Amino acid sequence: MEPNKKEHKAVVETYAEDMAQVIENDREGLVKKIIHGAEEQEKAKKNLSPESQKNKFFMLGGGLLIMIGLGGLLLSFFSNEANTVEVERQAAPLIFNDKTTYFEVVGLKPDAIIQTVLSEINTSTVKEDGVEGIYLIENKKIVGLRRFLALIRSNFVPGDNTLFVSDKFLMGMVKNKEQENETTPDNNGFFLLLKVRGTADIFDAMRRWEDKMFSDLHVLLGVNIDSSTQALRIKSFEDGVIENRNARILYNADHKIILLYLFADDNSIIVTNSQNTAHQIVLRLTSSKTQQ
Repeated sequence: MEPNKKEHKAVVETYAEDMAQVIENDREGLVKKIIHGAEEQEKAKKNLSPESQKNKFFMLGGGLLIMIGLGGLLLSFFSNEANTVEVERQAAPLIFNDKTTYFEVVGLKPDAIIQTVLSEINTSTVKEDGVEGIYLIENKKIVGLRRFLALIRSNFVPGDNTLFVSDKFLMGMVKNKEQENETTPDNNGFFLLLKVRGTADIFDAMRRWEDKMFSDLHVLLGVNIDSSTQALRIKSFEDGVIENRNARILYNADHKIILLYLFADDNSIIVTNSQNTAHQIVLRLTSSKTQQ
């Protein structure tokens, strides 16, 4: 039995030594793996660090793109502001207009302004009985009544108090049917719609304007001054009734209407050269009040 014990002991010792050797060898492998992993993590940290050359490049490039984008936005904003002409918005039009036209008049002389408006009246494409509103613009703002009168060098003096006679007014035209007792050119009726606190606030001013009203407006009415119309400069207006409302009318030698104004309601005065134009404006004034 003794030899077998020695033999078994030798086998055990040899196995133990082999296991120890394997563990030792494996330990060296684990250490290598740990060291290699640590080195890889360090490289990754360096690549992700803002200090790395690659990240510096991306950060600088991104910052440059942001600056370029902001510069483009600012340039676009100021460019649009310089090229866009915005018109002052009114709270509400005095009446409904089938068409609305704006004309920039900065720097234009009175004759050029009047001819611009007259050309639009004569070439308007609104339908029959349609109304076109025409606004003059200065520095992006709609020209008010008093400035309009100054631009065309009118003799009408409505007074400075805008509470009595509003600076808000409407100029335009109506596409009329042919009328036997009128001389409207191309059946296009010119009109001015004035707004007042009450008729008493403008009555005297309108009567004083009668002496110069035809001279001030004859081009817009499409009437040339010649031997047949010269007398209209000094001809008197006559009392009349238009749309069942009191009116003052200027007739020519053939008793055709050349110019009239009527008190459409307590707060509205219509100046025009056509009964049908007056009719259409009165209808729209009434409609506007009904809707309110």
